[in-house]
Amino acid sequence: MSGRANPNGRKVAVIVGATSKWREGGPNTELARSPQAAAAADVPVAARWGAGGAIAQKFAQEGFFVVMTTRARGNAEGLARAIAEQGGEGMIVELDLASPASIAAAFEEIRREAGDPEVLVYNAGYLEGRQLPPEQELLELFPDDMFETTIDIAVRGPFLVVKEVLPTMRRKRRGTILFSNNPSCLQGKRRRTGESLYYPRVMVRQLAQVLADEYTEHGIHTANVIIAGAIDSPGIRGVYPGPIMDPAKIADAFYWLHAQDPTTWTYEIQLKPAPQPPGV
Repeated sequence: MSGRANPNGRKVAVIVGATSKWREGGPNTELARSPQAAAAADVPVAARWGAGGAIAQKFAQEGFFVVMTTRARGNAEGLARAIAEQGGEGMIVELDLASPASIAAAFEEIRREAGDPEVLVYNAGYLEGRQLPPEQELLELFPDDMFETTIDIAVRGPFLVVKEVLPTMRRKRRGTILFSNNPSCLQGKRRRTGESLYYPRVMVRQLAQVLADEYTEHGIHTANVIIAGAIDSPGIRGVYPGPIMDPAKIADAFYWLHAQDPTTWTYEIQLKPAPQPPGV
């Protein structure tokens, strides 16, 4: 069933965390404050909002009505305009993963205005810990309030979000749930200066595996996508010294997973720039 904002009845893809923390004016970009950082106008439109923005654009190009969630509507207005200029359709919905009430209200709005989601991409991330000084590298010195944010994004948030889409997907016997993740979901490592506390990301991977084990028989395809590298965006281009990943190609991988035939579903992939060897 389509909603009022989706009169053409397009299939609905929800991108949770549709705009990158590295977007122009984003918190990571402001934290780095590097004069070498590229302006958004100097970055291809596919890369201006990182992986989430590229995934939103890709699904819109494939004919989906794309719902872009973000904590503040202004974060995604440029992305929404880009999608419209490309001939796509979509809407912005404000969603705060730290608030169960906000999650419930956001998905009520999505179902009412867009329709039942056929695809859910969970791309939410956090930067807590990157601003801490070298003398706070040890786990015992990591602030409790920052830890709570990691739990909101990597544990409680994805659990509550998937509960919003699973009943209808199960009833229809079709649906795709994709999680973006990083290599810390494979192996715990110490947090170094300039990094976030990433070990909670293992819970995102475990949730993906549980959903695959429990809901594959109901026609729902779940996969964990490990993005092992720096992603091109205004805050990365011109700053990061190593190879960077093209978010449009990351988006292609996400769509490829969605479009897979049920006889050959993939449940986990790792994406990495070619100059780097495979491994954790």
